[in-house]
Amino acid sequence: MHTTIDDFDIRIADPESDEARACLNAYFDLLVERVDGMMRSHVPDPDPHAAAFRRPGGTFLLACRRDAPVGCVSLKTLSPGVGEIKRLWVDASARGHGLARLLMHRVEAEARALGLHRLQLDTSGVLTEAIALYRSEGWTDIPAYSGFPATHWFGKIL
Repeated sequence: MHTTIDDFDIRIADPESDEARACLNAYFDLLVERVDGMMRSHVPDPDPHAAAFRRPGGTFLLACRRDAPVGCVSLKTLSPGVGEIKRLWVDASARGHGLARLLMHRVEAEARALGLHRLQLDTSGVLTEAIALYRSEGWTDIPAYSGFPATHWFGKIL
């Protein structure tokens, strides 16, 4: 069966749900695998900052295919009008269908709904696919605002 972007369901989820934690653990495993010096101890489970990714100040989006979680992205408010996107991840089985781009479009729409007009994010240089996506979607380089494992910082006006 051929997968299309219409095969994915994106919904708001609790960042501490079992599905969300499964996605986040897979994302963190990917970081440990690809980022030199990254260890699981850098990302505690459960996430002590999970509340920031809930309404009214944030959101957590979960992407599913046939009810199985295959992607996520989160958003939190940093200050009035300014938000940060975190933890964009798509499972290897769901890559190549535009899901990461769709998740970014949806989280930007959520940001607008929350009254945010400027977004920022950080990423690691080893995540070349993510960097290419951000640049293709109009994100521009901004000064560093976080530390390891980030090596690249982007901003976008909504």
